[in-house]
Amino acid sequence: MTRQPGARSGSAEEIDGSAPPGAGSGGAPWVRAVTLVGAVLALLLLGAAGGMLVGLPGAGGSAAPSAESVDVGFAQDMTIHHRQATTMATLYRVNGEDPSISQLAFDIDTNQREQIGWMQGWLNIWDRSLTPVDGYMNWMTGPEGHQHHGSVPQDENGAPAIMPGMASEEELAELRAARGEELDILFLQLMLRHHEGGVEMATYAAEHAGRPQVRNLAANMLEHQTSESAKMIGMLRERGAEPLPFDN
Repeated sequence: MTRQPGARSGSAEEIDGSAPPGAGSGGAPWVRAVTLVGAVLALLLLGAAGGMLVGLPGAGGSAAPSAESVDVGFAQDMTIHHRQATTMATLYRVNGEDPSISQLAFDIDTNQREQIGWMQGWLNIWDRSLTPVDGYMNWMTGPEGHQHHGSVPQDENGAPAIMPGMASEEELAELRAARGEELDILFLQLMLRHHEGGVEMATYAAEHAGRPQVRNLAANMLEHQTSESAKMIGMLRERGAEPLPFDN
């Protein structure tokens, strides 16, 4: 996180109790020079802030995607999916002791928080809800209305109750309570399954999102999570453990 340092400013009178020579008649040359430099810096800062806003991937160009679009649905759902991953990674970083797994948890936490920032930024600029409003994964609709969410558990309305790979509240409670090797294995198992669960959503968005920036982010997720999944499979084998079953 970037902390903004505090700034202290004051007039010449506040600093040494006296006004600069010539203050009553427009000020000495050095006063005018400082004022000019300050004005230029202010303009540069305003320009930079505007550039950051305009330059946010997916922010500019055509009209905002519709609330039912792949772009919006992916950003909403994947934000929720990522937040659970950052929660699990934080739990390991607090309670875990294995340096290699701690580094993996740090990488996942950092990368997915950054991606959440992009997705929430897009939703803000598009003036769309930051969270899903009509259940999960309804944006994954192919020809003839076929839903691409496999055998995900359904709620009373037939919509997905949870997204693929996500841990249950009971599993999260186990993760919070675990320590030592038990924590190492459980974290790797839950995070591996979580990564596997995001593959279908990221693949669909990479192929069907309307904005190239959204497609690129989804493809980037696939690349990172495929690499991290392979690493976690290897770590589990080193510890004599197997991945959790994934049924989707």
